[in-house]
Amino acid sequence: MDLPALHLATSFELLDWVVLGAYFLLLAVSGVLLSWKKQEGTEDYFLGGRSMPMWAVAFSVLATSQSAATFIGAPESSYKGNLTFLSFSIGQIVAALVVAFVFLPVFYRHKVATVYELLERRVGTPSKLAASWMFMIGRLFASGARLFMGSLAMAMILYGDIQWWQVCAAIGVMTLIGIFYTLIGGIRSIIWTDVIQTFVYVGAAVAALVVLMRMIPVDTQQIMSALSETNDDGTSKLTWLKFDLDPAQPFTLWTAVLGFALLNIGFFGTDQDGTQRMLTCKSSAHASRSMLSAVILGIPVTFLFMAVGLLLWVFYTRPDLMGDAAPEAAGSSMKIFLQFIMTHMPPGMSGLMMAGLIAAGLSSLNSALNAMSSTFVNDFYRHKCRDRGEEHYLFVGRAGVMVAGVILGLFGVLCFFWKQSSDIPLVDFALLVMAFAYSGLVAIFLTVMLTNRGSNLSVIAALVVGFLIVLVMQKAVWTSITPQSWHDLKIAFPWQMLLATLIAFAVCCLGKQPRDQSDDSVM
Repeated sequence: MDLPALHLATSFELLDWVVLGAYFLLLAVSGVLLSWKKQEGTEDYFLGGRSMPMWAVAFSVLATSQSAATFIGAPESSYKGNLTFLSFSIGQIVAALVVAFVFLPVFYRHKVATVYELLERRVGTPSKLAASWMFMIGRLFASGARLFMGSLAMAMILYGDIQWWQVCAAIGVMTLIGIFYTLIGGIRSIIWTDVIQTFVYVGAAVAALVVLMRMIPVDTQQIMSALSETNDDGTSKLTWLKFDLDPAQPFTLWTAVLGFALLNIGFFGTDQDGTQRMLTCKSSAHASRSMLSAVILGIPVTFLFMAVGLLLWVFYTRPDLMGDAAPEAAGSSMKIFLQFIMTHMPPGMSGLMMAGLIAAGLSSLNSALNAMSSTFVNDFYRHKCRDRGEEHYLFVGRAGVMVAGVILGLFGVLCFFWKQSSDIPLVDFALLVMAFAYSGLVAIFLTVMLTNRGSNLSVIAALVVGFLIVLVMQKAVWTSITPQSWHDLKIAFPWQMLLATLIAFAVCCLGKQPRDQSDDSVM
C-alpha cells in the first residue's frame, strides 16, 4: 500500500510555533540542569536515592495518573454525556487510603526497589517474575493508549488532521522525545519535569475555559440553565453521580466504590509506574501524603477539563445560544477539543494548548519507560546476571529505556486501530486497557497482603485468569464465543475489573505459601 506524502498541513501561526518552541526549550534546559548530578547507580537512576520531596512527588503522581487521557478524554466525556466521570475520583480516594495504610508501609519495611520483589519474599521467585511480566504487558497496554492519545495533538499540529498515517508519524516523534528525555536524568528528572508539565497542562485548560466563556455570547446564568435541562432519562449535563445498577453503565456510585477502587489500587499499589514515584520518598508516611495530595488535587483538575467539555457542547450544539456566532459542527467527538484548539483559539493560545497536551502525553510516557526498564533490570536482569557493577546495570537500564520506547511506540500505533474498531469514548478506552493486567495483579497483592495463602502456581494462574476474563468480555471476543442471544449483553469495564479480580483472588487463594515464607507476615 502506498503511503501518503508526509507533508505538513497545519493551521499553526508564527506565534503558536514560538510558544510551542519555548515549551520544548524549557524541557531541554530543565533536562540539562537536572542531569548535572551524576547517576551513581540504579537506585539513584530509578528511585532518586529515595530523597525526593513529598510535594514534587505529588505533582508527578498527578501528572502521570491523568495524562493525555484526561486532557482529551475528560472534555469528550462531558461533551457527549455529563459529569459522571467525576465519580472516578471516589474510587481514587478509596484506593489511596488502602494503599497508604496497607501497601506502602509494607513496601518500605521490606525496602523493595520494585513492588514485585515483595512477592519473591512471600511466595517465591517465579511469582515475582510472573507479576513483573504482567506489569510490563499492562504498562504496554496503558501507556501505549496514552501515547496514542498524546500523539493526536502532535498530528493536529503537523498535519491538521488525525488520519492513521498522520497519527503514526506523530507517535514516532513523541516516542523519540520521550526516549531522549528519559535517558538524560532518570526518575529524578522525570519527577521535576512532571512538576513543570503539570502547570503547563493545567494552565492550558484554564486558558481554554476563559476563551470559551468569552466566545459564548450569553451570560453564565443562561449557560447553566442550558446545562441543567433534563433529558428523557432524567439526567442533565450537570449530573455527576448515578445510582444505576445497569452493568452497561461505566460511571455510577457502585462502579466508583467497587470497580474504580480496584482499578486505582492497581495503579497506586501494584503498578511499578505509579508506585515507583512513591518509593522515591524518604518514608512511607511521606509517600502516603504525596499520593493522597495528588488524588485531592486531581479532583478540581479533572472538573476543570470536564467544564471545558460542557462549554464545547454549548459552543457547537446550541446555536440558540450562540446566535450569529454559531460555528459549523465539529467532527467526531474524539477530536472535538483538538479541532477547537486549532480553529478557534487566538494565535499563541493554540500553541499553549498543544504544549499542554504534549506535556500530558510526555509525562506518562517518560515514567512508563523508566518503570519498565527498572522492572526489567531489577527483577529479571539482576536475577540472571549477578555480581555486576552498578555502572553495568545502569547501562543496561538505559538500553532498556530505548527498547521499551520502541515497543511502546509500536503498541501506540496498534491502539489507534484498536480504538477505531470500538465505539467507546477515549477516557473509557484508556481505563479499559488497564483492567487486563490490573485484575490479576490486584488479586495477587491482596492475597499476599491480607492472607497467608498463595503459591507460585496459584499466583501465575491468577494472573492468567484475570487477563483472560477481561479479554473474554471484550465485544469482539464475546460475540465470537457466545450464543447469538447473549450478544447484546454489555458489561462496562469497571464491572469487568471487579468480576475478574474476584475470580483471580479466589484462584490465588487456592495455593498455600511455603512454610518458611508464610510466617513472614507483612501485616
